[in-house]
Amino acid sequence: MSNKRKDILSIGEYYHVFNKSIAGFALFNNLKDFSRALNILSFYKYPQTIRYSFFQRLNIEDKLDYMKNTPKDDPYVDILAYAFMPNHYHLILKQLTENGIKTYISNFQNSYAKFYNIKYDRLGTVFLSPFKAKHISTDNELLHISRYIHLNPVTAYIIEFPGLKSYPNNSFKEYLSKSKSDLINTNIVLNLSGSRERYQQFVKDRVNYQRELKRIEHLIME
Repeated sequence: MSNKRKDILSIGEYYHVFNKSIAGFALFNNLKDFSRALNILSFYKYPQTIRYSFFQRLNIEDKLDYMKNTPKDDPYVDILAYAFMPNHYHLILKQLTENGIKTYISNFQNSYAKFYNIKYDRLGTVFLSPFKAKHISTDNELLHISRYIHLNPVTAYIIEFPGLKSYPNNSFKEYLSKSKSDLINTNIVLNLSGSRERYQQFVKDRVNYQRELKRIEHLIME
């Protein structure tokens, strides 16, 4: 990884991408909301010729036919981690094409916002605009930010650490599974940590510290 200007999203570089809802209202209220968000993330990872909302209305045979004939050799991004919290989300993305992250996040947020407004009978903006993207300049930063993201629901006392292993709104479970994920690339972070077991311990060791930091952040943040 190399040093890049913070306001430029460069091909081959890693970024912590995040955004939250307008006025802090709940974005992901239940498992169905999360599943929709995750499906949208997966769908728009690659250039598409139809919107996800239209894809959803296809019958199973047509869906399979469409996906079979959609090229998978030019993704916008590589996804290393995700966490969906009640009113915000976190992603670690590697940009693979020019304006890949911008296009990807725009597609994701627009699609989810339309779904959300229809489901909850509301109008207007759902996400703050624009999204934020912080450049990850070193391997050490990548490792620590992945841990920070995975611990978000534990830090917020939504779950305790043992529950993180099966928590659906978070990619930590993919890091513990030996099965290859269709969405998440776990190899980079796991190679940095040494093994699945070491990464699990690496994340666990930070639980109390991260909770304490969250408790006093209003005293140390501007």
